[in-house]
Amino acid sequence: MSDRKKASDFPQEVLKLFDGYVHGFIERRDFLEGAAKVLGGGAAALGVLDALQPHYAWAQQVPSDDPRIQAQYVEYPSPSGSGTMRGYMATPRGASEPKPAVLVIHENRGLNPYIEDVVRRFAAADFIALGPDALTPLGGYPGNDDEGRTLQRELDPNVMMEDWVAAFEFLRTHPSSTGRVGAVGFCYGGGVVNRLAVRLPNLGAGVPFYGSAPPIEGVANINAPLLIQYASLDERVNAGWPGYQQALDAAGKSYTMHMYEGANHGFHNDTTPRYDEDAARLAEERTIAFFNEHLRG
Repeated sequence: MSDRKKASDFPQEVLKLFDGYVHGFIERRDFLEGAAKVLGGGAAALGVLDALQPHYAWAQQVPSDDPRIQAQYVEYPSPSGSGTMRGYMATPRGASEPKPAVLVIHENRGLNPYIEDVVRRFAAADFIALGPDALTPLGGYPGNDDEGRTLQRELDPNVMMEDWVAAFEFLRTHPSSTGRVGAVGFCYGGGVVNRLAVRLPNLGAGVPFYGSAPPIEGVANINAPLLIQYASLDERVNAGWPGYQQALDAAGKSYTMHMYEGANHGFHNDTTPRYDEDAARLAEERTIAFFNEHLRG
């Protein structure tokens, strides 16, 4: 991994352009044109775009054959008319009693190897964990993030939300689960966690990573304690925090917010240069401790 680059190896203006590209606000051509102006040429822009793509060989903190866990793909019904949903489920190996559960919600590109590894990490931490694939109705995660983002934009957000609720219910009623379910999500998935907190009165705890705020008028409905994780350089998502915080405070909700200084949007994803190892490890330690506090007992 000696050739692995870090966010600090790229101009922040280029990282902002990349954030706009991967979230569909600008096209690939716009990214390349903007990056070329910053970097001094089209060849350099193409090189940076390639360097910023995920490298999934790095997403192996907990291998699929780790002796602490057992993992498999599972199916459960969709209430939205899309048939059967598919997800990746991991459990502590040899568990003799039910465990609390964690719903892991992917970014805007489907159930990729990074999210599957996150599912295994929670199983290794003694939780039942499920990572659904919202792209199931379109054939599932296609094997690369660019195509995954394209597919996810074809799905109705309201239909996807109903499928996330179905995944929550699948975990809540699973025989291996205690019925106490928390949700963690990243990017798009962080926004889903915020909305599930509004939607589900029995959500045990929520941990949105750099996720968009829910509609402010729904914040009063939140029952779950929240651990809200932001990156200080993520101007786009952070712009929604002041209004969200005001609504949480006005409604007397239980939350803790951590702002990770010097970190970019996507800092937890260890397959890209935006990964910040110190921030990611601290955020993950806080997340597991938070779920232990609120989902056990």
